[in-house]
This record gives sequence, structure tokens and C-alpha cells, in this order.
Amino acid sequence: MQATAETPASPLTQKRILLTWLPLAASWLLMALEMPYINAALARLPDSVHMIAAFGLAASLSITIESPVISLLATSTALARSPQNYAMLRRFTIQLMVGTTVLQALLGWSPLFELVVRDWMGVPASLLASVKLGLQLMLFWSAAIAWRRFRQGILIRFGQSASVGKGTVVRLLASAGAATLLAVLTSMSGIAIAALALSLGVIAEAIYAHIASAALVREHFGADSVLRAPDLSYRALVNFHWPLATSNLLFLFTQPLIAAALARSPEPETALAAWPVLNGLFFISRSLEMALPEVTIAHYDEPVSQPALRRFSYTVGLVSSVLLALVAFTPLSDFYFHTLIGVGDELALIAERGARLGVLLPIAMAAVCLARGLLTARRNTRPQAYAMALELAVLAAVLAAGVALRLPSIPTAAVALTLSLATEAIYLGSLAQKPHIQPAAVPVQN
Repeated sequence: MQATAETPASPLTQKRILLTWLPLAASWLLMALEMPYINAALARLPDSVHMIAAFGLAASLSITIESPVISLLATSTALARSPQNYAMLRRFTIQLMVGTTVLQALLGWSPLFELVVRDWMGVPASLLASVKLGLQLMLFWSAAIAWRRFRQGILIRFGQSASVGKGTVVRLLASAGAATLLAVLTSMSGIAIAALALSLGVIAEAIYAHIASAALVREHFGADSVLRAPDLSYRALVNFHWPLATSNLLFLFTQPLIAAALARSPEPETALAAWPVLNGLFFISRSLEMALPEVTIAHYDEPVSQPALRRFSYTVGLVSSVLLALVAFTPLSDFYFHTLIGVGDELALIAERGARLGVLLPIAMAAVCLARGLLTARRNTRPQAYAMALELAVLAAVLAAGVALRLPSIPTAAVALTLSLATEAIYLGSLAQKPHIQPAAVPVQN
């Protein structure tokens, strides 16, 4: 959010939304390219199917553990209004960093691994050792992401969202560079290369975000700060953040849930290898929408903002769905899966079929992200947790039906993901469209 003394008097234009959205969307897009790049590197190493499947599982579990920290971006953007608010947010962030790191350690080094991965998820025994190594090497993944998103929220709040995009370039260069160098110069296994590359990338981005926001922290939250806002209590902070964190936790359970269904398919290792390839494409197609909540929060207090924000959000979703359809239904699929990712014919064919059944995912994601942003700006975060629970229930029901009926696993997963996200979009959209009096803007002094 631009740090201005007062809300702009002119109506919100598509151009101003674009200028806020563009660097954040570029950041999400670059992050979306990270996993396909690493999968492409794994596809060119020995035992590629095994390594892609193991890495997909380790990454999905690590991302699930990080779920409480993902919404620190929205929380920091919305609540970092004074030195006291900043200190409370910083304390909360550090606590989340410690908690998620401990949980990652337990999953990587304790009997919890066998309970979750072997018994609950039903992962084939041939993959267990590789998945465990990946989890161990990603120990500091969640802590780095927590600090990065906390400091990026400050950058967005004070009008420096371009630095968020620059930080993602640092991350991508670090992870891609590490993956390339480790693959060329060492004899490490594919899972070790992928896990280390991913971890080094987020650590590098966290360091960059810290450096890029240091001047803002000194200026706005130091001893000479003139910012004033009501004191933020720990209870109020938790009440604001926990529905967002719960929503993300439930959302990230979608990947282990899908993995558990794929592990029970007739050819589990092939399905588990194809899904990360397809999911990487789905992530790319939805990445442009992922920046919409923070853009909505940043501009919500401006006059007549909601029609402009709705128009922009649905335009982004529609364009993304069209681009996904072009990849799924044209020769671009061969270029993407074979040339760029480098997987074999079998995995490419399976992923292509799944992509065709997921072309509506981006526009559904746009509707969800717009509604999340509107509700968060109104300090009404609790419905987001309920909506995600509803999405997860629909996903689980469709996946369970697919397993019971022995339906093709990857197409079933794509349909389940689309139906569940559309359900969340309808629920949140109905709440976000209810009449609401926009609050008076809270002045942010320079």
C-alpha cells in the first residue's frame, strides 16, 4: 500500500491497480517457474521418475508445514501501522518460525514420518528414504518464508512492491543456479539437489527482503517514527491471523490429500511423478491471481474501488484460463512437457489429459482471491477458514469417489481440484458481495 497522508480523491483506475499488481504478479509467476525448473533438472538425472515423485511429496509436505506463515504477507500489509504494531508482528513472526521449524524436524527425524508418510499417505516403500531426506534438507524452509513474507508486507504497505519482484528474481537465480551447479558438479541424488536448491532459494530471498525493507523499518518503526495507530494486542493479532493461517493449512492439505489418492491408484509411482509436472503448470496458470488479495487490501479504502477491483481480477482470471487452454489443447503442450520440462511420453500424455480438465482453475482462483482480499480488508477473516474447509471436503469426496470407482487418477485429481475451488469461489463470493460500508481510511503519515 502506498504510504500517503490521505486516500486519493479520484476513482481507482485499472492503470493504478495494474501498477500495484504487476510486480507482485511477477513475483508469483517467477516462484511458479521454480518448481518446473527443478523438475526439469530432475528429469535429466538418473532415476528421474523416482526422484520427481519423491521431491513432489517432500515439497508438498514442507509447504503444508509452512501454511501458518503464508498469510504473514497479508497480515503484515494490513496491520503494520505503528512501531508497537511492528514489534508485535515481529514477535509473532519469530514464534511462527520456531514452531514450524520444530514441526519440520519432527517430521524429518522422528517416528512421525512413518505415521504420516507411510501409514496415512500410503506412499510406496521405494520412495520413503528419498522423501525423508528431502524433508530433512528443507528444515529451514518455513522459517525463511516466514521472515520473507513479514518483511515483504512492509514493502507493500509503504509503496515498494517492486522490491518484492526483485526479491523473487534473487530467489529464482539462487535456486536455479544451485540446482544447475549441484547437478553438474556433484554426484548428489536428485532429491538432495532439488531440496537444497529450493531451500537456498528461499533463504536468499529472505535475506534480500530483510535488506530491502531495512530502511523502511528504521524510518517508520524506529525511535523517531511519527506513525500512530491503536495498539495491537496479541489476542487481536492472533484473531486476525488464525483464520488466514487455517485457510492456508487446509489449502495446502490439498496436495498431500491428492498424493494419498494417487498413491492408491493402479500405477502409483507413475501417477505421483506426473502430478508434480501437471501441478507445476496449474501453479503457473494461477500465479497471476495469487497477487490479487494484497492488491485488493492496498486499494480497498479508495473511492468506488470495488467495481474496479472486480473488473481487474476477473480479467486476470480469464486471460490466465485462456493461456492454460492454449497449452492444454494445442501443440504448445508438447513444447511445454517435452521440450521445457523434459519428461517422457508417458508422463507428458498423462499430464496433458489432466491439464485439459483444469482450464477453469485460473478464473475460479481469481474469484477466490478477490473475495479473500475484500473480506481481509474488512477485517473479516474467519469465513476464509470455513470456505477452505468446504473446498477440502469437496476435494476429498471427489478423490474418494475416484479411488473407489477406479477412475483415471490424474484426470480425477484435476476435476476434483476444479470443483472444490469453484465451490469456495461461490461461497466466498456470496459473502463478499453483501452490502458493506467501507471504513474511513486510516491515515498513514510519512
